[in-house]
Amino acid sequence: MSVLKIDALVDNLDKVIGFVDAELEQHNASMKVQTQIDVAVEEVFVNICHYAYGDKVGQAEISFDYDTGKESAVITFIDSGARYDPLQKEDPDITLSAEERQIGGLGIYIVKKSMDEVNYLYEDGKNKLSLIKKL
Repeated sequence: MSVLKIDALVDNLDKVIGFVDAELEQHNASMKVQTQIDVAVEEVFVNICHYAYGDKVGQAEISFDYDTGKESAVITFIDSGARYDPLQKEDPDITLSAEERQIGGLGIYIVKKSMDEVNYLYEDGKNKLSLIKKL
């Protein structure tokens, strides 16, 4: 398992994407899968940056593991910000026009639809969100 600990600042997004992409390349992920994972990673990390710590800067820990049994990447985001389970948010009604839809929720919807599995756990005062994608 590889781990990146970084300040939860949008300016660090390139470092987070670079960390994940380097791991994906070592496991020969296709460009399609890498792009899907990159979009999901961006959504989750930017949400941590914007919402987890309010006006303060906190830490984010991103771990990358490879599940050989499932041939899947497991990317886990850990923060000690406000408790929040994004999986509890109701999916947006994508049949409505953009003007008719409520603001918010589309990003995590895309994450849930593009990953094979998304899991949330609140443990020891920390949010833990895992993205799992077959490579």
